[in-house]
Amino acid sequence: MGKLEGRIKGRQYNLDQLSKQLELPENPINDELRALIKDGKDVKAVKKARETLGLSLLEGKNYIDKLKFDIDNG
Repeated sequence: MGKLEGRIKGRQYNLDQLSKQLELPENPINDELRALIKDGKDVKAVKKARETLGLSLLEGKNYIDKLKFDIDNG
Protein backbone atom coordinates (compact mmCIF):
# COMPACT_ATOMS: atom_id res chain seq x y z
CA MET A 1 0.00 0.00 0.00
CA GLY A 2 2.87 2.38 0.77
CA LYS A 3 4.33 1.96 -2.70
CA LEU A 4 0.97 2.75 -4.27
CA GLU A 5 0.57 5.89 -2.20
CA GLY A 6 4.08 6.97 -3.19
CA ARG A 7 3.30 6.45 -6.85
CA ILE A 8 0.05 8.42 -6.50
CA LYS A 9 1.85 11.30 -4.78
CA GLY A 10 4.52 11.29 -7.48
CA ARG A 11 1.96 11.40 -10.26
CA GLN A 12 -0.02 14.12 -8.50
CA TYR A 13 3.15 16.19 -8.18
CA ASN A 14 3.83 15.73 -11.90
CA LEU A 15 0.28 16.75 -12.77
CA ASP A 16 0.50 19.80 -10.54
CA GLN A 17 3.73 20.89 -12.19
CA LEU A 18 2.30 20.40 -15.68
CA SER A 19 -0.83 22.35 -14.77
CA LYS A 20 1.26 25.26 -13.53
CA GLN A 21 3.53 25.25 -16.57
CA LEU A 22 0.62 25.06 -19.01
CA GLU A 23 -1.46 27.51 -16.96
CA LEU A 24 -4.45 25.17 -17.10
CA PRO A 25 -7.57 26.43 -15.38
CA GLU A 26 -8.44 24.85 -12.07
CA ASN A 27 -11.29 22.38 -11.89
CA PRO A 28 -14.51 24.39 -11.26
CA ILE A 29 -15.62 21.98 -8.51
CA ASN A 30 -12.70 23.09 -6.33
CA ASP A 31 -14.50 26.25 -5.18
CA GLU A 32 -17.42 24.19 -3.90
CA LEU A 33 -15.06 21.72 -2.26
CA ARG A 34 -13.13 24.52 -0.55
CA ALA A 35 -16.40 25.93 0.81
CA LEU A 36 -17.27 22.52 2.28
CA ILE A 37 -13.79 22.23 3.79
CA LYS A 38 -14.00 25.71 5.34
CA ASP A 39 -17.37 24.73 6.87
CA GLY A 40 -15.72 21.68 8.45
CA LYS A 41 -17.56 19.27 6.13
CA ASP A 42 -14.55 17.27 4.98
CA VAL A 43 -16.51 14.02 4.61
CA LYS A 44 -19.06 15.72 2.36
CA ALA A 45 -16.20 17.25 0.38
CA VAL A 46 -14.62 13.83 -0.15
CA LYS A 47 -17.97 12.40 -1.23
CA LYS A 48 -18.58 15.28 -3.66
CA ALA A 49 -15.07 14.95 -5.10
CA ARG A 50 -15.54 11.21 -5.58
CA GLU A 51 -18.93 11.63 -7.27
CA THR A 52 -17.85 14.50 -9.50
CA LEU A 53 -14.35 13.39 -10.44
CA GLY A 54 -14.81 9.61 -10.35
CA LEU A 55 -12.19 9.06 -7.67
CA SER A 56 -11.69 6.14 -5.32
CA LEU A 57 -12.04 6.74 -1.60
CA LEU A 58 -8.27 7.09 -1.17
CA GLU A 59 -7.97 9.38 -4.19
CA GLY A 60 -10.87 11.51 -2.95
CA LYS A 61 -9.35 11.86 0.50
CA ASN A 62 -5.97 12.75 -0.98
CA TYR A 63 -7.61 15.32 -3.27
CA ILE A 64 -9.37 16.99 -0.32
CA ASP A 65 -6.22 16.83 1.81
CA LYS A 66 -4.34 18.66 -0.94
CA LEU A 67 -7.02 21.36 -1.14
CA LYS A 68 -6.89 21.71 2.66
CA PHE A 69 -3.11 22.03 2.52
CA ASP A 70 -3.41 24.72 -0.16
CA ILE A 71 -6.00 26.61 1.94
CA ASP A 72 -3.83 26.45 5.05
CA ASN A 73 -0.64 27.44 3.22
CA GLY A 74 -2.31 29.72 0.68
